[in-house]
Amino acid sequence: MPACPVPLTFLHIAKHSAQAGAFGARVGLGMSKQVKIAVIGAGVIGKCHVRSIGSVDNARLACVVDPSPDGQSYSEGCGVDWYASITDMFRFATIDGAILATPSQLHVDGALQCVANNCPVLVEKPLAIDPVEAEKLVNAARAAGVPVLTGHHRRHGAAIKKAKSLIENGVLGTVVTFEASCWFHKHDAYFDVPWRSAPGGGPIFINLIHDINTMVHLLGDVSSVQAQSSNKVRAGEVEDTAAVLLRFQSGVIGTLTVSDAVTSPWSWELTSGENPDYPETSQSCYRIGGTLGSLSIPDMTLWHHEGAQSWLNPIHSERIPIVREDPLIAQIRQFVAVIRGEEPPLVSGEDGLRTLRIVEAIKTSIATGQSVGPHGTNGG
Repeated sequence: MPACPVPLTFLHIAKHSAQAGAFGARVGLGMSKQVKIAVIGAGVIGKCHVRSIGSVDNARLACVVDPSPDGQSYSEGCGVDWYASITDMFRFATIDGAILATPSQLHVDGALQCVANNCPVLVEKPLAIDPVEAEKLVNAARAAGVPVLTGHHRRHGAAIKKAKSLIENGVLGTVVTFEASCWFHKHDAYFDVPWRSAPGGGPIFINLIHDINTMVHLLGDVSSVQAQSSNKVRAGEVEDTAAVLLRFQSGVIGTLTVSDAVTSPWSWELTSGENPDYPETSQSCYRIGGTLGSLSIPDMTLWHHEGAQSWLNPIHSERIPIVREDPLIAQIRQFVAVIRGEEPPLVSGEDGLRTLRIVEAIKTSIATGQSVGPHGTNGG
């Protein structure tokens, strides 16, 4: 890990009002000022955010909040202030924004504290483990005029942005179907963290939720889901494997499958090359099919027939060029722009809530064996 940035004098929090709107300019944050960001939760993803903050010129790590001794020693190694609680942070520090990287079960309480203190917050996915609680957070943020972002970082990457452009520009024709694989084998030590095996954990909440958010971004709103799951391998409280059939309002039908107990090269972590902790496989984990062509992602290979669309005609492939960038760094850069009032969130709290409702529908379908709509209604 690169050296953590050293602390500077804190900027004052610019106060929002409901009338100013969630994206109004923040007082005192000129272009030359570094935005001070707190990281709440010093686990694996929290440390990734610390590294990413250190790679953005106009951002600076302000402090680390984590009640554990490891969190305290980590903050000392970064050369920044440490706080045992969010309450202490707001009592003693002045920050411009916060990243909430606590266990999923703690997201809403922590984010509501940020909203109450007029502090823009980037909440790691999932936004909550309960859509009702997530909606409570979204409504509170809207009423207070405080930006809440959801940490679906893949949306900030070049591959997803390019795929969205190709689909919108009709390169694939009418999109008909897709398949997405989220297969990997997590090591045993991963499950030494208890919340990962408790309700609110499991690969649907922890991993597949990213793929759901991505597909909704690319293909539109979901009308119904039908799903099954198994805990055959790990025999825990939550699933280790699941399969989901999704029908979109556009008529697109596709599948998502996830397993954290499969030895496989076909997951976003192993195919995208975005995180050096995972060995890149040069494979793809998404395929989107349309009447004029099909696209595999993230290798960005476009397939199309020569001449008329017929399986009797030669089919060719071409690699769509993209310029890779670490999406976590791009996400920090966008968070800075949101804090300054320059941009709306690329992935908002509302976006996170929409994805969470689909996850809830998946869980309900698993429990009932029925096709379920994203608001709990019977699917069509």
